Amino acid sequence: MDVVSDILKITGFYNLEFGNILMILIGCAAIYLAIVKKYEPLLLLPIGFGIIVGNMPYPEGLPIGVYDKGSVFNQIYQGVRSGIFPPLIFLGIGALTDFSTLISSPKSLLLGAAAQLGIFATYLGALLLGFSNFEAASIGIIGGADGPTSIFLSSQLAPHLLGPIAIAAYSYMALVPVIQPPLMKLLTTEKERKIRMAQPRKVSKREKILFPIIVMIVSALIAPGSLTLIGMLMLGNLLKESGVTDRLARTAGSALLDTCTILLAFSVGASTKASVFLTAKSLAIFFLGLFSFMVATAGGLLFAKFMNLFLKQKINPLIGAAGVSAVPDSARVVEHFGLKYDKENHLLMHAMAPNVAGVIGSAIAAGVFIGIFR
Repeated sequence: MDVVSDILKITGFYNLEFGNILMILIGCAAIYLAIVKKYEPLLLLPIGFGIIVGNMPYPEGLPIGVYDKGSVFNQIYQGVRSGIFPPLIFLGIGALTDFSTLISSPKSLLLGAAAQLGIFATYLGALLLGFSNFEAASIGIIGGADGPTSIFLSSQLAPHLLGPIAIAAYSYMALVPVIQPPLMKLLTTEKERKIRMAQPRKVSKREKILFPIIVMIVSALIAPGSLTLIGMLMLGNLLKESGVTDRLARTAGSALLDTCTILLAFSVGASTKASVFLTAKSLAIFFLGLFSFMVATAGGLLFAKFMNLFLKQKINPLIGAAGVSAVPDSARVVEHFGLKYDKENHLLMHAMAPNVAGVIGSAIAAGVFIGIFR
């Protein structure tokens, strides 16, 4: 009977707690959204499965979880905690991104910058709720709707909050089609939604090659802390645009990007152990993340309306909502929302300009926080 008792004590059933069950259900919900609703499946599916794995109960002293030194999952998780995976993902994103629309319309940089209002507003809100400067900065970046940037900054400033921040960031990225349209309808008029914009000019190959080099230099001079993310993003883009490193660009934008995405998403999900994740701070982070995302969207929309006061050729203010970094989801939302009011008014290419500008803007904002608080 002692042997039977010992065997029972090492089973998951014996160690199962209510928090584990709740987190497993959350993981299942994430997988459901990924497969059935197709909300960011490349991210939510490995995250959801990671949540389930991370909340499988096991006896104390058995090195299995991401927090158990020496375990396999702990070794993978070091790529997140050390900040290795996010820059590599940025390298892949750069290799897949076409900055032509941004180069042809430099004023779109202002829309990307305006959308970062949510980051700094949430930083102040988090301070008011009692979070430290390090924690508040990490939470604020959620408003940029950029998962890798959120993970990178929290790994540098507040690694103990990495799980909730990462889950919140990717959750709101997946919910872009749900969160943004009501704000777009509330803050614009029907007449504004029907504004047609001229086609972007054709960008030369020389401009495409010079752009990543110039952006990297200027960004690093403005915010040296952004060099890691911006540097890798622009390296990936230069590999793509140079025309002489196609093989490297394909590797960065496919195999490397996919591998890092799987490992990062899974290990982040596995880090959401019930005892770590189910806290009052986690709930506050989710609330602040939603607030941040909404303020960022509103900031881009309202600044686009403000710009129209001075522009002869008006811009459709809907593209301001794409100033958040959820590439290309925010741009697609703008496209679909605009088509509801004018079936021949395609805004996708115009929205891509502030969308990619938002990626640069959120990375620079993260660099500012790193420069201040590290």
